[in-house]
Amino acid sequence: MREPLASVGDYVAAGADLISIHPDACLHPHRVLQVLGSTAHRHHADRTIARGVALNPGTPIDVLDPLLDEIEVVVLVAINPGWGGQTFIPATLGRIEAVRRKIAGAGREILLAVDGGITRRNVGQLAGRGVDVVVTGSAVFDGDVKANIEEMTRALRD
Repeated sequence: MREPLASVGDYVAAGADLISIHPDACLHPHRVLQVLGSTAHRHHADRTIARGVALNPGTPIDVLDPLLDEIEVVVLVAINPGWGGQTFIPATLGRIEAVRRKIAGAGREILLAVDGGITRRNVGQLAGRGVDVVVTGSAVFDGDVKANIEEMTRALRD
């Protein structure tokens, strides 16, 4: 486990707009989020860094409860991080609904992102589920980038 508080300054110095942490990789996730919430953006001193919490597939959703007042984004990770080529974990779809309920109960605007295993074939499963941000990699960059983006955007809209 590497405490993220030691690294957030490097990300801010590099110009990050949003920094997400894994609460299960932090001794004190509140402290990391509080530091980020009071850290000025590199290029916009009047803005702070947007803060996110990333939840691995095995991390309980209830971990969000004490952190919702400190974040602007929840990232549901739909694979087990650490190696490429994994497929989207279907249980993520139910986790989206559970996180949406928690966000609604928080009474604040918090974005919901899904990252990992998202392909041109399965991106449509996220449509209409209240996901604000879809994070993809090879699904966009393998082949014709413009055509891939158009296909994925169309699948999300349909």
